[in-house]
Amino acid sequence: MFVVGLTGGIGSGKSTVAAMFSDLGITVVDADQVAREVVAKGSEALSQIASHFGQDILLPTGELDRTALRSRVFADQQERHWLNTLLHPLIGEEMRRQLSHSSSPYTIWMVPLLVENKLTAQADRVLVIDVPESIQIQRATSRDSQSQQQITDIMNSQASRAERLSLADDTLDNNRPESEVRQTVESLHHHYLRLAAQKETQAN
Repeated sequence: MFVVGLTGGIGSGKSTVAAMFSDLGITVVDADQVAREVVAKGSEALSQIASHFGQDILLPTGELDRTALRSRVFADQQERHWLNTLLHPLIGEEMRRQLSHSSSPYTIWMVPLLVENKLTAQADRVLVIDVPESIQIQRATSRDSQSQQQITDIMNSQASRAERLSLADDTLDNNRPESEVRQTVESLHHHYLRLAAQKETQAN
């Protein structure tokens, strides 16, 4: 199994790039999607969250109100620690399960907090999607309907651009036309195919 950890700051376009790898037939394991799955309606984790934070953390549909939860834990380190202690093992277990079931030559493991959670060593390669911080703010504010200050606060809570780049094996400049980005993805794709084949040969 050859795993490429794909990461980048908020608004960098991680999902767009991951979709390009998916178009090439590569399995994408998305940490954010897994995080949503483990707190799905009816899950034990969601029941524990509602017991801890109160029923107003749920939407009328019975699903998790992610915005309300985010606001509760973002400014409260103790509550954030409680939530992470509950969810991280569940998310980690499900991600490992999905990675192990991947059938493509290599797997894209998309983790926004790959650097922050010190997970880089669990990937064979680290691919950082990079854009200037001004572009991050511009894209994230238009996409998430949040203020510039809210986006800046999120960015300040994450690893710095320089820190992510220092840990990258590969970087992709996503502040370019989509056609150029796709060309870079295709080049990286062939590179990862070669590296995955080499790893498999060495393992045998």
